[in-house]
Amino acid sequence: MTDDAPVTDAPVVEEPDIRRLDDLLEDLYHGQERISQADIYRRAVSAELPAQLLTRIAALPEGEYAVDEVADLLGGSVT
Repeated sequence: MTDDAPVTDAPVVEEPDIRRLDDLLEDLYHGQERISQADIYRRAVSAELPAQLLTRIAALPEGEYAVDEVADLLGGSVT
């Protein structure tokens, strides 16, 4: 018998949180090709996203991201 916890590649984000993230990204990237990490974080705070998602957004390296890049990094489904 082992007490090893299963290893996963990415943190699991619950479905309602994914929908909220997708909605935010769709709104943010409407008419925009790339957006900075700082702008994504500010809008996520304003949208009152869960702390788990805010932490993951804050951990992104500074720079600009296309919607597919940020969705892949955060676990969203917007492409």
